[in-house]
Amino acid sequence: MSGSIDYGNLMHRAMRSLIQEVLTDVADHGLPGAHHFFITFDTTHPETELADWLKDRYPSEMTVVMQHWYDNLEVGDTGFGITLNFGDAPEHMFIPYNAIKTFVDPSVEFGLRFETQVSDEDEDPTPPDPPRPLRDPSKVKTPSSKSENSGQEADVVRLDQFRK
Repeated sequence: MSGSIDYGNLMHRAMRSLIQEVLTDVADHGLPGAHHFFITFDTTHPETELADWLKDRYPSEMTVVMQHWYDNLEVGDTGFGITLNFGDAPEHMFIPYNAIKTFVDPSVEFGLRFETQVSDEDEDPTPPDPPRPLRDPSKVKTPSSKSENSGQEADVVRLDQFRK
């Protein structure tokens, strides 16, 4: 096990799993009510598949709207495929979950934004130094210890007294 818990990547994986679950439900039952999605994704991601003219028009990122007309929604473990209409030109595309930058459902004011992650290839091979303790653990006082300066009992503040 590594020296720390990577909460950022764990959270991103959970958020992408949520998107997969939502899209699976939409593939099975359609979009309910006024729900619709704005999905912004990285068009340069190596697993993204879209027409050349769309890659030319959107060289770094693209936002698609999944609302009134979409077809062939296929949800997988690594991403989803969908056919969308661009000016009466249906185009099939594949969007990997790892390429998604934002996922928004404005009908319920819900949104997810993924921060840029450094890939394993880009990381510095030398791990950062672990955080150093703020104080020497041998000098941490217990509630019953005497203060070195005053010779008096140390006050213990309980956070419960501030809760409402």
